[in-house]
This record gives sequence, structure tokens and C-alpha cells, in this order.
Amino acid sequence: MPTPLYHRVYLVLRERIAAGRYGPDGRLPSEFEIMAEFGVARVTARRALAELEAEGLVERGRGRGTRLRPGASVREVRATLEGLFENLLAMGLETRVRLLAVEDRPAPVEIARALEIEPGSPALHAIRLRLLEDGPFSHLSTWIPGPVAARLRRADLAHKPLLSLLEEAGVEVASADQTVSATLAEPPAAGLLEVPVGAPLLVVERLVRERGGRPVEHITGLYRPDRYRLRLSLARARGEPGPWIAGDGTAGAPRGDEPRREEAER
Repeated sequence: MPTPLYHRVYLVLRERIAAGRYGPDGRLPSEFEIMAEFGVARVTARRALAELEAEGLVERGRGRGTRLRPGASVREVRATLEGLFENLLAMGLETRVRLLAVEDRPAPVEIARALEIEPGSPALHAIRLRLLEDGPFSHLSTWIPGPVAARLRRADLAHKPLLSLLEEAGVEVASADQTVSATLAEPPAAGLLEVPVGAPLLVVERLVRERGGRPVEHITGLYRPDRYRLRLSLARARGEPGPWIAGDGTAGAPRGDEPRREEAER
């Protein structure tokens, strides 16, 4: 099921609001201007503006058009490369989590390979939904090797960041490898994230290692792109022409050879 056209127009307008694209008077395009720019019917333009109004971002009035609501701001989660684990902890503390499932399961082949354990070995599988005040923004599927999971208080998964739980259990988390890609929302994740089936989502896969290199967590996160942004800071290496380096000192790399230690919220 494709994303409705009005919702796509809404997402573009919402991103423009977040980027400060509308001037000091806060005036948004009229329904007719949206029709001309996006090539859509008036009912589609009206529905997109109604979505912004329902979110509390704009005010609409006959004869006054559509303007930004005073003090309104787009709520989104930002992540940077600086301070990887500090940022993960902050995201965990600033958002709410809903624990959907937690159980011991034999590790599937792909998960076992990532965690460097034998396929079928005991592992803890947790599924969580993380939310902002205005709704969900991420669906997280986490696998932890059995020996590590045995040291965790599972009831705490519902109200503490997993990184904190690992450290409380004596795991000295040292590094993480991460990839970011895109996918289409499938049930049941689409319903939990409150997006249509087939809506675009960001996929973040992260493998966390303790000091010494042993994997202690594999996480796959599905993120709503209208509520989550990954930011990467780059600078010239040694101030001279040549490769760019990320904010954590990691050299940039072409597609297929991604830099290590990117960051996203948990």
C-alpha cells in the first residue's frame, strides 16, 4: 500500500517547517500554491495542511491563510557522531519505551553470525517501541547473547536504556559498528509506528562490542523519517586536501565501505 499523496505533501511541508524555510511572517503556501507546486488536487492540498494543523504546527483561518503557530516546533530526534554512547544514553532517558516482547530464543543464523555464537545458541530477544510525546518514532528488535542476558534484570527493559543495563551488569561497552539504509514498512511494525504499510522507513543496524571485541548486542531499528534524523559532521583530514573525516575522527568512505562508529539514538 503506497503512502497517500496528501501525506507525502505533508511530510515535505513539515520538513520545510523544521528547516526554517518559512519567513518571519510564518506564512505557508496557500492551497492553490500547493496545487501548482506539487501538481495535486485541492482536496489533497487541504488534507496536507489539515495534518499540519492537527499536529499543532500551523493555524488556519478564512481570509488569513495558513501560518506557523507561535512557539510551535517540529519534534524530532537528532543524533550525531560526537559522544556516541553518551548520546545513546541521552536518547534513552529523553524518550519513553514500550516493551512489546521479551523472550529467550535460539539465535537465528544471521544473528548468530553477527554475535559470533553458534546458530541456535540461547539468546535474549526483545522488541521495543520508543516514543516521543506526539507518538512512536522507532521499532527496535534487539538480540543479546545468553551469557550476557543472564546478568540483566529483564523487568528493567521497560524503563531503562539497554546500554545502561549492560553497564550495570558489568559489561564494559567499548565500540559499535552501524549501517543505515531504507526499507518499506511491513505489518505489524507499520501499525505500531502508526504509518501505512509500504511507507518509507530508515533502518539502523548496530552491533555493540565490549572491551576486547566480543559482541554483546545486535539491534535492528526501524525509524520514522519524519521524526528522526542522522547528522554527520565532516572535516578535512589535517586541514589539507584529501579524505574527509567524521566528527569522531573516522575517515569517510565510499558506499560499500561505510565508516565505523556512526551514531543513532536508541
